Amino acid sequence: MIGLSDIEAARERIARIALRTPLVAIPVEGVASEIFLKLENLQPIGSFKIRGASNFMGAASAADLAKGVWTASAGNMAQGAAWNARRLGIPCTVVVPETAPRAKLDAIARLGGQIVPIPVQEWFDVFETRRYASLEGLFVHAFSDPLVMAGNGTIGLEVLEDLPDVDTIVVPWGGGGLACGIAAAVRARDPRVKVFAAEVETAAPLSASLSAGAPMPVEYRATFVDGIGAPRVYPEMFELAAKLLDGALVSSLREIAAAVRLIAERTHTIAEGAGAAALAAALAGRAGPGRIVCIVSGGNIDGRKLAKILDGEVP
Repeated sequence: MIGLSDIEAARERIARIALRTPLVAIPVEGVASEIFLKLENLQPIGSFKIRGASNFMGAASAADLAKGVWTASAGNMAQGAAWNARRLGIPCTVVVPETAPRAKLDAIARLGGQIVPIPVQEWFDVFETRRYASLEGLFVHAFSDPLVMAGNGTIGLEVLEDLPDVDTIVVPWGGGGLACGIAAAVRARDPRVKVFAAEVETAAPLSASLSAGAPMPVEYRATFVDGIGAPRVYPEMFELAAKLLDGALVSSLREIAAAVRLIAERTHTIAEGAGAAALAAALAGRAGPGRIVCIVSGGNIDGRKLAKILDGEVP
């Protein structure tokens, strides 16, 4: 479990690296709830992942970092690790799935990360084994690490400070490090607030697992919502989610595409599919009434996919 002291220490550690992102109201006609967006897409790498990566690498010793770092990521933790590696003057290697979007691959390359593409199933296995071939250096886990989750939890502290009367927070669920980190902060500071995970219909293992009371495999289909979704929930993350979260909310691809459009139109910022999943759930009424904060986890999306979404299509 991640403690409040761990999250507060993370806030000190990343204070001059990650931004304190704005919390903005988004006016939506015909919706009874008040909806607010926490714009993590405005971070230097366009994603919340800079928080966890900065905390993890900031807590490492010089000896730990001597051979550089490596991570497995579809793109956003890869950018967080590569951004910090460049700042620290050390090498970074990233194992990516063959389906990783071009926009994220280009960003990794710009930051100096060495890219190793592998089959999707093999990539998912790396999260469990924490090993790949002959790669050396310190492994930065994208979600299942206390320091990474503590860094993510700083978002929860900021939300509670900026909107003390929030009723519900909805958080995209990929591997679970973001949702569980935020929920740990919220449970410690204000257990009255509900925290839900947001998933996409094409890969929603948490919803199935919570219903079954145990980790359950699901069918996985790669889509434009590439930052979340997996064929399974890792056991240690299920255990945390079952204790910390109030449930999982599943949205369709069409609903998430509509949420991407709405964020662009109303806030003049870009959200990737995963970043809009929380808003999609809130707009559909799945998060209930009251004051709802939706975490816009990132904004790294291929231009062609974004163009189709803005034109009313579902890529």
